[in-house]
Amino acid sequence: MFSKNTQAIIYNFKPNAVQRMLDFDYLCQRKTPSVAALVTAGSKGLHKAFFGSKEITLPIYPSIHDAAAMHPNADVMINFASFRSAYDSSKLALNEKTINTVVIIAEGIPENQARDLARMSKEKGKFIIGPATVGGIQAGAFKIANTAGTIENIITCKLHRPGSVGFVSKSGGLSNEMYNVLARTTDGLFEGIAVGGDSYPGSTLLENLLRFEKMPEVKMMVMLGELGGIDEYDVIEAKKKGKITKPLVAWVTGTCSGIFPTEVQFGHAGAKSNAEMETAQAKNAAMKEAGIIVPDSFEDFDDKIAETYNSLVKKGVLIPAKDSDPPKIPVDYAVALKSKMIRKPTSITCTISNDSGEELTYAGTQISEIIEKDYSLGDVISMLWFKKRLPAYASKFIEKVLIIAADHGPCVSGAHNAIVASKAGKDLVSSVASGMLTIGPRFGGAIDDAARYFKGAHDRGLTADEFVEEMKAKNIRIPGIGHRVKSAKNPDKRVELLKKYAKDNFPETKYLDFALQVEQETLKKANNLILNVDGCIGILFVDLMSSCKFSKEDTEEILSIGCLNGLFVLARSIGMIGHVLDQKRLKAPLYRHPYDDILFE
Repeated sequence: MFSKNTQAIIYNFKPNAVQRMLDFDYLCQRKTPSVAALVTAGSKGLHKAFFGSKEITLPIYPSIHDAAAMHPNADVMINFASFRSAYDSSKLALNEKTINTVVIIAEGIPENQARDLARMSKEKGKFIIGPATVGGIQAGAFKIANTAGTIENIITCKLHRPGSVGFVSKSGGLSNEMYNVLARTTDGLFEGIAVGGDSYPGSTLLENLLRFEKMPEVKMMVMLGELGGIDEYDVIEAKKKGKITKPLVAWVTGTCSGIFPTEVQFGHAGAKSNAEMETAQAKNAAMKEAGIIVPDSFEDFDDKIAETYNSLVKKGVLIPAKDSDPPKIPVDYAVALKSKMIRKPTSITCTISNDSGEELTYAGTQISEIIEKDYSLGDVISMLWFKKRLPAYASKFIEKVLIIAADHGPCVSGAHNAIVASKAGKDLVSSVASGMLTIGPRFGGAIDDAARYFKGAHDRGLTADEFVEEMKAKNIRIPGIGHRVKSAKNPDKRVELLKKYAKDNFPETKYLDFALQVEQETLKKANNLILNVDGCIGILFVDLMSSCKFSKEDTEEILSIGCLNGLFVLARSIGMIGHVLDQKRLKAPLYRHPYDDILFE
């Protein structure tokens, strides 16, 4: 049923199980991965995994049929579907000509469905492992999903190379235990199958033993049954009729049920005796009477296995398999990092927030404290932008800037571009991005420049008229001065509100005072050369940093990295989102600029 070339299709795949199969492949030195394809309903793409140290991609298909059509050599389907959908997906797999073996992991599949799948598989000449199984393994060749546990356990149990024992069990957990027993008492496993613990498995103990009987590599067989059901009696009959000729060591678990005054239901659905003949004691006695090698208790099971194995070796029937050192599986980076086996320089440094612990923090403050103590939006911005919580007046100023600068109507370039993009059918993010990309030296970008130029002039001790003349000599327009619409007679209310708040709340406003002196000089030249909102925001932020005792170095850094323009970007994004949503609600058509607004030459 399996070989070193066997490949599987994984339905409703589990990434960890897939990687364990691939690690086993590498351990066995397979040339090709045992996983050919993955199926996730409605999905298509690629899944990245490791084959040794090499990263590979496994195709993901939306249906079993698609995967089977593209990978005709994959004759096993491992079904990780839940008990609610395992029946339908298993039927689909059985109907694919190329799939010969279906492994059903789910437990709790209704008995009528399990029986129907078993009937269907026999009619089609196919094989089912499960339901309620961990699968199986052919040592050194092919492993189903999580069978046999960790790589360390696989190596300890010598499963990376073939032995001489065929093993079948109803229990997946005890299968792992028995692989260890076989490694200690024999040359190891050749093939092991856990048929599953439900009442009606797709394949039985006997069917697997009869397969082992025909396999020349299997020299002896070991079976682990359990109380409940009559599957073991089928094995007994086959032994009596001579269908089983190879040495068979067997034990039925559950002998302790006899000490309980009432019936006992063990872990598996089928592990419950409904009659005397279904008890473990009755089955063990019947097997021994039929000539099957049965120990006196489970504690003697390993002795009987060793005794049988050694007898075959002495007779020359069995030549012990040679041990070999498997290649080392590369350690996953995450595992190595967690176990402190490696050290790696980080690619990114973050000093403002941390979500790697149990609770998100902003500037070292837990998010629960920020919420519970009612931190303001201004507080959060100051923590994420300046790595500290500013005084209440400063946080409130930041919030006022966001409110005042949130929007300036649909005609300014940023809002206009966002509207045009929205009318062209672009999504919200694309439309807002279109408007954001307009922000620059002539639209919003003056905040940083105003802060730098006015601070520089003040700190150098220039008077207002000296500053104006210096900028004129350099042929540089004074950033933050001038407005297309507003003037001294028609002042910008936004500027008036910000100035009043600063005068009422800031400990000092020396930079604003200097800017107002400069405004008096520029107004001598034109009535619209007033301090505009960009300039006012930038200059007041310099006053804020001075009032909050920012160091000279921190202040210079903030002014050089575009931090203040960030206020405009953050604020104006609110308005742009509003304009885009407005256009969407209005179902506005495509914008086309009118001809009469263009000068054609």
